[in-house]
Amino acid sequence: MVLFNVGIVFSQELRTVSHQAFIRGEVLEYKASYGIIDAARAKLTIKADAVMVGKRSTFHVVGTGKSLGAFNWLFKVEDRYESFIDDKAMLPWVFLRRVHEGGFVMKRNVYFNQYKHTAKVKNLKDNSKKNYDTKLNTQDLLSSFYFARTLDLQNATIGQEFTIPTFFDHENYPMKIKFLGKEKVKTDLGTFNCLKFVPLLQEGRVFKARESMTIWLSDDQSKVPIRLKTELLIGSIKLDLDSYSGLIAPLSEVKKKKKD
Repeated sequence: MVLFNVGIVFSQELRTVSHQAFIRGEVLEYKASYGIIDAARAKLTIKADAVMVGKRSTFHVVGTGKSLGAFNWLFKVEDRYESFIDDKAMLPWVFLRRVHEGGFVMKRNVYFNQYKHTAKVKNLKDNSKKNYDTKLNTQDLLSSFYFARTLDLQNATIGQEFTIPTFFDHENYPMKIKFLGKEKVKTDLGTFNCLKFVPLLQEGRVFKARESMTIWLSDDQSKVPIRLKTELLIGSIKLDLDSYSGLIAPLSEVKKKKKD
């Protein structure tokens, strides 16, 4: 299926990223809690069908988040992100952002030219457009997560940092993640061997400190996010994997939860 004709002259000069971390059809579902409150549900899906952007085949990835119950009275959230990620180069061509958070609404498309290292940002609310320069091998917010899963972490050392060039909210940002070692993580699904990372974030209005977020990836071929915990200026939010399907390989499960 051809979904976008983005006016790019395609060549064969992009990088090639070989991996066995995920395949089309993968679905990851998460439950989010704010303290003891069930706050939201989140879902990450790699659609089953390839989408052609010009002459390039892509993974069509969709991420959604929706607040639940009483949390809607505090801060209603209904977000949808889509990325069309080159399935050989693991680079985004198109990024769609639809945000409804409290009274804030955003509808924005980003069109990447990975050959010329540019991004065209279109705001659908007022039909405004603006072009930006980007870095070599730039990711969007969603594709950076999938690219991180392709990294070879077998020989990672504690304290080692990985840098991923990212374009988000009209600016280039060198996303850095620091490896903290290995841990076992117990969830409602069971207990898993995990690799522990801290993204180095920008301090500001939301995050308490530069290392306020911690991510645990399964220590296996798939490197699935098992848990994400974020310390906010007020309280903390924890996301735990709640269900999954379509994985390329089994999770590194230590102990399954006993069924009632």
